[in-house]
Amino acid sequence: MTVKYELHKMILFHRKQAKLSRNELAELAGVGKTVIYDLEKGKQTVKWSTIISILEALNIDIKFQSPLMEEYEKSISQNS
Repeated sequence: MTVKYELHKMILFHRKQAKLSRNELAELAGVGKTVIYDLEKGKQTVKWSTIISILEALNIDIKFQSPLMEEYEKSISQNS
């Protein structure tokens, strides 16, 4: 069974487990505190680079998966 996570809930959970305020997380991630609030409320227009900064501050890794990922990785290593 595959569980699909909602990003805003995952970020909120991790922030609370880390005992960080929104302001503290914003400072760690180098973003504005309003962005943390917006993202935790499910706002869908947050820049990708901002999301990455927040995920890195919370030590959350992203793993891309697809049936073609192995082929993609081979093509990248061949072109390097």
